[in-house]
Amino acid sequence: MTEPLFSVKNLHAGYGKAEVLHGLSLHADKGSVITVIGPNGAGKSTLLNSLMGLLPSQGQITFEGQSLVGMSVEERVMLGLALVPEKRELFGSMSVEDNLVLGGFRQIRLGNTAWRGRLDDVYAIFPRLQERRTQQAGTLSGGERQMLAVGRALMSQPKLLMLDEPSLGLAPLIVKEVFSVIETLRSTGVTIVLIEQNARAALAVADQAYVLEMGEISLQGPASQLAQDSRVIETYLGTAKK
Repeated sequence: MTEPLFSVKNLHAGYGKAEVLHGLSLHADKGSVITVIGPNGAGKSTLLNSLMGLLPSQGQITFEGQSLVGMSVEERVMLGLALVPEKRELFGSMSVEDNLVLGGFRQIRLGNTAWRGRLDDVYAIFPRLQERRTQQAGTLSGGERQMLAVGRALMSQPKLLMLDEPSLGLAPLIVKEVFSVIETLRSTGVTIVLIEQNARAALAVADQAYVLEMGEISLQGPASQLAQDSRVIETYLGTAKK
């Protein structure tokens, strides 16, 4: 049995004295997509922020066999972790291309002189960003901002890409495009952790799925299996196809 790319065991995390995650455990195999679905306030974003080192946590977090406990955000980035936060957090007054170049920080630090070639890779995935490359990021549409946020993360050539609500606030056609990109990324070998309110789309693209409720994993298994689970259908999918 191959060792997972990353695993989390007995993770406790929260904000000050308010604990949000209560002994959570999960893992992802290399090159797979795992999704974590659940209601608002269940702790999904807290999980990603803990993995990235943005929040203090207790428990085991292992990446490529190495413990991340005590590591800074920058150290985790250098190992190959990347987070696309829910709010995208772009530099609005800078151009699209300058935002992307900032994402190349890890490759520059690793001494990869060919890092600028990643721009071509990102533009191949998101042709619209190439069209808008001189435009200020703050003037982009919601869908374009999401593409830029993902593209910036891809500039670091991450081994683990964490996406926090990538479809939030986007038109249905753009949502379809975002999930198409996730499938494309999976084919390149990057491992993806997907936090998503659109449970139907998330389960369709993922290999493994976890249901997070009240800071604990209540269900887990192959995504295709959970998509057929009566409780998941009733609570998260509904009867009508969206």
